[in-house]
Amino acid sequence: MKKKKANRKIKEKMEGVSKKTSEVVGFPIKLLTPIYEFLLKRLEELKKRKKEIDKEDPFRQLDRISDNASPDTDAAEQFGHARVQAIKEQIDKRLIQTRKALARIKIGKYGICEDCGKMIDTDRLMIYPEATLCAGCQAKREK
Repeated sequence: MKKKKANRKIKEKMEGVSKKTSEVVGFPIKLLTPIYEFLLKRLEELKKRKKEIDKEDPFRQLDRISDNASPDTDAAEQFGHARVQAIKEQIDKRLIQTRKALARIKIGKYGICEDCGKMIDTDRLMIYPEATLCAGCQAKREK
């Protein structure tokens, strides 16, 4: 029952996409639907992972030793906190990228580079379906 309801919601969202994609050269709607579903699942997994990793932060633990902590305990807490923060930052970047890709599907511009306007290589999209930049534009941004 849940699966049917979820599929109906996705189809409703994708109906608007089919109207918009007819104006722009892009991927067929039959190809975009599974990508959209995959990205929605990935978005949920990332949100779940972010909550899980947040629980691992030593600074958020109630039994944390706060008074007169030994240097090694304090260093372990600092390292653990820095590790959690770095992982959360990467998850946040992936969340943003996934949301951007979902939005580009909705407006009918999925697979088109947001910088140069050329089609993103399908091999790149297979490996990294959240891609909104072609490999060339991504390399320019990373410099």
